[in-house]
Amino acid sequence: MAVSADYRDFVVEQLAPLGQITARRMFGGVGVYANGLFFALIDDDVLYLKGDETLKGAFEAAGSQAFAPFGHDRPMAYWTAPAEALDDQDLLLEWSRRSLEVAAKAATSKKKR
Repeated sequence: MAVSADYRDFVVEQLAPLGQITARRMFGGVGVYANGLFFALIDDDVLYLKGDETLKGAFEAAGSQAFAPFGHDRPMAYWTAPAEALDDQDLLLEWSRRSLEVAAKAATSKKKR
């Protein structure tokens, strides 16, 4: 579950147009925040973006894999960033904005409870 400083810095640099990007160590990986909103994580130098049922099909169609640190039968709501997005900043930002929308919606739902 190691995350190299080079990969973390690359991700932060690529996501910078989204606003204030911070990366914080958590559970052996790194949590990625945009303007204080947690929307992605890095584990083993792999970027995972937050998703939900509305994005699941898009992630699957892009060949993304669910983050499943506790086994494949217990995936979490994070998906590998599509491979082509890591080579195309505009595409990565597009996917990241969609993940930010999911994170914002989840944060709003938690506040209402």
